[in-house]
Amino acid sequence: MRYIPHTDDDVREMLAVVGQPDVDALFHVIPEKLRFTGALDVPSGQSELEVGKRLGELAAANTQSGGDAWFLGAGTYAHFVPSAVDALISRAEITTSYTPYQPEISQGTLQTIFEWQTMMASLTGLEVANASMYDGASATAEAALMAMRVTRRQRILVSEGVHPHTLHVLATYLGGLGAQIDSIPLADDGRTAGVVVEDDVACVIVQQPNFLGCVEELSSFAETVHAAGALLVTSVGEALSLALLRPPGDWGADIVCGEAQSFGVPVGFGGPHLGFLAARMKHVRQLPGRLVGETVDARGKRGFVLTLSTREQHIRRERATSNICTNQGLCLTMATIYLSLMGKEGLRDVALQNLAKAEYAKRQLQEAGLELPFSAPTFNEFVVRVPDAPSAALARAREANVTGGLDLTSFRPQLGPAVLVCATELSSREGIDRLAAALAGAPA
Repeated sequence: MRYIPHTDDDVREMLAVVGQPDVDALFHVIPEKLRFTGALDVPSGQSELEVGKRLGELAAANTQSGGDAWFLGAGTYAHFVPSAVDALISRAEITTSYTPYQPEISQGTLQTIFEWQTMMASLTGLEVANASMYDGASATAEAALMAMRVTRRQRILVSEGVHPHTLHVLATYLGGLGAQIDSIPLADDGRTAGVVVEDDVACVIVQQPNFLGCVEELSSFAETVHAAGALLVTSVGEALSLALLRPPGDWGADIVCGEAQSFGVPVGFGGPHLGFLAARMKHVRQLPGRLVGETVDARGKRGFVLTLSTREQHIRRERATSNICTNQGLCLTMATIYLSLMGKEGLRDVALQNLAKAEYAKRQLQEAGLELPFSAPTFNEFVVRVPDAPSAALARAREANVTGGLDLTSFRPQLGPAVLVCATELSSREGIDRLAAALAGAPA
């Protein structure tokens, strides 16, 4: 009982206040058959040395995403994170930094957010970016809500190339608002097919590159979407692609949102992630989350402050747009440090490595006799058909110490036996060759 601070007298006093005879009575509403009454299967206490060894054994059972034979992407990407990111993010002034509502004691936090906004605006080709969303999926849903506020329309057109998990989150967000969500099919080349946009559409959402890795031609959508008075929303699943592909804002996108985990945030076990959302300045008052602006203080020195804060703490509740941002401040700081360390040239160089290694993987897989079903260009991710069940092909890969990619059976059954493969700067020639051999049918 060493971790429970209440004494027996404390417990009796609290039970008397709530009118219960004992602690068990507090759980009478739970059916007897659902209650756990046995002893917990928990081992006895061990020394620090023993616990450390046991944790090491458990950790060794996991495949390491930082290895050169990791080809699983599909929304979470393994990239090299410079050691300086972890060193800086561990400093006490960052891990314990005060929430930025009082600018006089949180200038460092505010400047970090300001720098993040500036870099994301540059990468997306838009004028303003916020800080920050939970993840790419919720950021896309917030973008749809923003488009509905701007246009005062209730219909959303979404490409089937958007990540399936994002589609689920979008449906959850909009399900209670009376919004209509219609899908746009993919063409034979893997890109989103042409679409007719009617005057009741709030926005068209297209992912770049899409879930299957194909690079979309956004300019063809922008003209059609804008002619109908709607907004073009581009969702980005792999943020590193922004360092190489033409910025979505330059293609005509009005809102660019997505997942920035690739910028210095480790894969972990599926999170935490880091969403972002950027927009054109004319829509800034409908932008959710926080926005930091630059100003000067009474002495003329440069300073930073929250501005246009459309949250319940600052304005009337019925006019608030979103309160979904606070807990991602640490991930945002990691990403800001990463982008600052890499710089423009460094980030572009990493993106080029991703492209080159993915192209090498595509060639090796084709030479091994496998088919690439889509002809559209890709960045660092693509679909490959395998000769038997994807589960069998990926099992062969595991036997060869290769994490071979994502089984698309439950996501795109119409493709037949297919796997979504991702190559990053961590991939090696030898690892790619082992992947090709395993997926093609060679035993380990």
